[in-house]
Amino acid sequence: MPHPMPSFGSFSLLLALVLCTYTLLSGAFSLWAISTGRQLAVSPENLRETSRRAGIASFIAVSCAAFALIWAAFTNDYSVDYILHHTNRALASAYKFSALWSGQEGSLLLWAWLLAAYGFVLRLRHKVDITLSAYASTILAAVQVFFLLLLVFAAPPFAIVPGGVAPADGFGLNPLLQYPEMVIHPPMLYLGYVGFSVPFAFALGALMMRYPGEKWIHITRRWTMVTWLFLTCGICLGMHWAYAVLGWGGYWGWDPVENASFLPWLTGTAFLHSVMMQEKRGMMKGWNVWLIFTTFLLTILGTNLTRSGLVSSVHAFAQSSIGSWFTSFMVVIFIVCLFTFLYQRDHLKAENRLESLVSRESSFLFNNLILLAACFTVLWGTLFPVLSEFVQGSKVTMGPPFFNRVAVPVGLALILLTGIGPLLSWRSTSLRSIRRNFILPCIAVLATAIVLMACGVRPWKDDDATAGIYALVCFALGAGVITAIFAEFLRGAGVIRTQTSQNLAASAITLVRRNTRRYGGYLIHFGVVVMFIGLAGSAFNQSKELEMGFGDSIQLNGYKIVCQSYSQDSNANYDTDFALLDVYHGNKKITQLTPERRFYTASQQTSTIVAIHSTLARDLYVVFMGRNPETDRPIIKVFLNPLVNWIWIGVGVIIFGTFIALVPPLKPGTRRVEVTADSPLEPRNSPLKAPPAFAAEGGPRV
Repeated sequence: MPHPMPSFGSFSLLLALVLCTYTLLSGAFSLWAISTGRQLAVSPENLRETSRRAGIASFIAVSCAAFALIWAAFTNDYSVDYILHHTNRALASAYKFSALWSGQEGSLLLWAWLLAAYGFVLRLRHKVDITLSAYASTILAAVQVFFLLLLVFAAPPFAIVPGGVAPADGFGLNPLLQYPEMVIHPPMLYLGYVGFSVPFAFALGALMMRYPGEKWIHITRRWTMVTWLFLTCGICLGMHWAYAVLGWGGYWGWDPVENASFLPWLTGTAFLHSVMMQEKRGMMKGWNVWLIFTTFLLTILGTNLTRSGLVSSVHAFAQSSIGSWFTSFMVVIFIVCLFTFLYQRDHLKAENRLESLVSRESSFLFNNLILLAACFTVLWGTLFPVLSEFVQGSKVTMGPPFFNRVAVPVGLALILLTGIGPLLSWRSTSLRSIRRNFILPCIAVLATAIVLMACGVRPWKDDDATAGIYALVCFALGAGVITAIFAEFLRGAGVIRTQTSQNLAASAITLVRRNTRRYGGYLIHFGVVVMFIGLAGSAFNQSKELEMGFGDSIQLNGYKIVCQSYSQDSNANYDTDFALLDVYHGNKKITQLTPERRFYTASQQTSTIVAIHSTLARDLYVVFMGRNPETDRPIIKVFLNPLVNWIWIGVGVIIFGTFIALVPPLKPGTRRVEVTADSPLEPRNSPLKAPPAFAAEGGPRV
């Protein structure tokens, strides 16, 4: 007998659709009445408030639907077609929970629920600016109506199995998804995707109402940073999953779905940088609006690529015909954005112009141009198979060499700008300032290059010299950027130390607390450079493959891997082949590794479980490739991947730096002043005046 929860879930989605439609219509009518001064039968303010409350109620309704689907998974309700195709009785509880996003219908429900959750928080915090929040709430409701229409009519998650007779067991979860990181990677990625809806809604709403000043940017700054952080974590968790599960020795293969997540990250990063020019100098207003519009459109495109089957990808776990829905939705969004921009373009006039190419403004501009060039290249390479099939009738795929030819030089240019930008002043930078601030980073670049070449890093002697030369340049530039960042911290801490007599460490902490946004940004830049250093290590990867019997060994660059045994095992969920390998470095045994190859009985699919021995210098990465059908002996492939751990360390630094940047800065201290007849007139309890070195930026003046 089927559980009643699927019916409850379907009703909850229908109720959410009704509530969101009411939120959209009532919000639009109330804002129209308020902006035009028209009288309605109901007070526009009261109508606006009921719209807000209906939006809050829609979150509860969508939450009920999500709970119903998860309940069906945990209670093995195979009368629900979605549950039948994505779970089975032997599946671990954590992976039953992840069934929510393992297929098309569930992932769309996750999208709708996260959007409702973001809208719930926005509507609770509506008093930061009631009118602007009402515009943003109405726009979010319009987006949510689209996803709820999909869930109700095009991709219902609670559809009953054909015939209505529930099978005894399900078909199981895709083996590639049965890995711990896949419990958090997709939700993290979707938190990033969906989160960009909020700054998009505020930007479009601010433009519609001709919002004065830059307050909408201040309201959405934390929204944007948190969303960017979620997307960054989601992308990097996906990289680690690909590295640990797919068994190809890499972490980024320019797969279409990988690219789809990378595209909004590029434009979102550009927005976070260029919006500072609007805050500080009133510049690039139209540019920033289109950056956030484009970022939101790219998140919709990414969802379309992941769930519609538009492109072939190891990451795309669903195939469907809902691509036309997404395409139509994107066209509508673009038309609305374009019309609003053209109608209100006079509101976006810049207050200042670029005064010098040697300035912080110019560094932000070049940063944006490079990021957008990278975005266009990745987008072109990702969609080219679709375009070629449409034009020629056959798919032409762009492989990693195409992307690497552009991405590697672009990445090096970004590292360079990461080091240069913070050393430049707003408006214009004097020659004296350039000499003072650039001498140490330049010395670090040259010294690093010389030391590496003296230690034997001479890639021009290799057969494939290009990758090694790029890596050498990356290491040298990275050293320069790190030196520049540390110099900024030391310079600022020195000023604080003079001012407060604290030690250098305490002064550095005070410095960061006084301007968390600036120095949190420096930490993020430091983390990005560390990541790039880890990525550059791939230029020196090595690998070897061998069929191994008992006692056979593989030697690779000082490592010796000896096969001690190989065997088979099974449980209710899968059968496994594995090998037991001793690892020696020099003459010392350092670890034992057990690579596996699993066969999942429910889905009749195989999966690789990679064995990795990691150090800060390199990863020893071992894959069980299968058995030779003639000898029944395992085929083992070994990779030696330098510096991979620095990628994950860099991600940790980025997360820490983002949290620092989100913390409100320390408020200025106060001091009491004794006023006598001979004292100059000064108000009591006046704020402590920062020394000249701490001008408007709250940090050392460059």
